[in-house]
Amino acid sequence: MHPVAIRAAKLSDAEGIREIYNYEVLNGTSTFDIEPRSLAAQQAWLRDRSGVHAVLVATPAEDEDEDSVIGYASLSPFHTRPAYNTTVENSVYVHQDHRGKGIGRALLVEIIGLAQSHGFHTAIARISGKNEASVAVHRSAGFEVAGVEREVGRKFGRWLDVTVMQLMLRDWSGP
Repeated sequence: MHPVAIRAAKLSDAEGIREIYNYEVLNGTSTFDIEPRSLAAQQAWLRDRSGVHAVLVATPAEDEDEDSVIGYASLSPFHTRPAYNTTVENSVYVHQDHRGKGIGRALLVEIIGLAQSHGFHTAIARISGKNEASVAVHRSAGFEVAGVEREVGRKFGRWLDVTVMQLMLRDWSGP
């Protein structure tokens, strides 16, 4: 595991988060967004996640730039209808230069613990583009595949499936 510090995101982290996210917008299928986010839009997104729908960031540990965001995890509302209020959707993104070092898993474990402490009942992960690494990381943290939405997105000229994974938070005691 690459040594990292994980902390609550600050508004000043918006640019680092935006850099990671926009890389995926332009080069990957982890998001179905096709237009990069502006700094103002990223700041608004971050402000919307300042309560129970929170954001955590990973930064290099010790002797490095503690404000350099190398990954982040977020909790977002699953749906807008009130009956869904106890369900949360999680997202985890790691900077392309820091993948495969355990940072995504560390962020996922922390964000699950946060969701549990905030009183959510279940967490949903919607993983696009046959991202086997993300499926494996979520599975290692206790998520189970709930289903696959076939060809629900189109990006880079191809149809994309979404694997839906779910974790019952009442049963989670850590990976």
